[in-house]
Amino acid sequence: MTKTPIRDGFEAGAVDDAAALLRKGEVVAFPTETVYGLGANALDPVAVARIFELKERPRFDPLIVHIADRAWVERLASPIPDKARLLMDRFWPGPLTIILKKREIVPDIVTAGLPTVGMRMPKHPIALRLVDCLGAPIAAPSANPFGYMSPTTAGDVASLFDSRLPLILDGGPCSYGIESTIVSLVDGQVRLHRHGSIAVEELAGLLGTLPERGPDKGRCESPGELPYHYAPHTPLRIVASLGEILTEKSCFLAFAKPASRVGSRHVRVLSEKGDLREAASRFFSCLIDLDRLGMEVIYAEKVPERGLGRAIMDRLKKAATKTCG
Repeated sequence: MTKTPIRDGFEAGAVDDAAALLRKGEVVAFPTETVYGLGANALDPVAVARIFELKERPRFDPLIVHIADRAWVERLASPIPDKARLLMDRFWPGPLTIILKKREIVPDIVTAGLPTVGMRMPKHPIALRLVDCLGAPIAAPSANPFGYMSPTTAGDVASLFDSRLPLILDGGPCSYGIESTIVSLVDGQVRLHRHGSIAVEELAGLLGTLPERGPDKGRCESPGELPYHYAPHTPLRIVASLGEILTEKSCFLAFAKPASRVGSRHVRVLSEKGDLREAASRFFSCLIDLDRLGMEVIYAEKVPERGLGRAIMDRLKKAATKTCG
């Protein structure tokens, strides 16, 4: 079976070749500052359908549209509230997805039939060049099978989709390592849909207190809203202390350097000094690494639920929900 070619995204011609594949309706993997994405031309509904097939993603789960020029915001959505413009000025390019009312140009398959569309301008130079070279927005969820953890290296993408993609652009390890924060500004309401790489405290500085979107008749209005997600194949348990580790045939995902001996066979530390930014950047790569070791359980240490810690704990709780259920 032919392996998917991995090309350095900074290599001459690599982005051009990826854009040519996208114009033909193909799906390619590419780096962003958050995680690697599976991208297709957002204006080509047949190509977008291929993303759902590759990921085995339910059609009710909308995709995020990536742009490289803010002129596309006006073409894809209307109206554009002043608060949305403030967020774009402050956080774009960067890991913030903004949900607005969509225009008809956006295919319904991208938005799961919803009247809204989530957009962001990525910060990674390869992602920006790819969107610019294509000349159209790119719909791109994380480059993983639905429900699994998001890859933060090209090698992880290859291990998940080997031979099923025509090309993977390698941009090195993702600097943030956690998906984008998602907020909606629709009908005069501002709501937080997903904790992510921009801490809610940063958003509150511009918008004030952000109410989190609660359950709404089971309707999924943005990625990451399902109660279970981001899960390894190995069962995951969240623990508050080392005394909760019950078997040596286990892995331990530590937030900071453990103060005493750990009873697990394998240990990965997100940040020796307990730095939340470093922990977030290493979160998925460490968890994917532990999942490959074939242990009975992964114990994950609780992370302080402040700043980026909220995003990390959101993913741990959803992973634990899925593996427990």
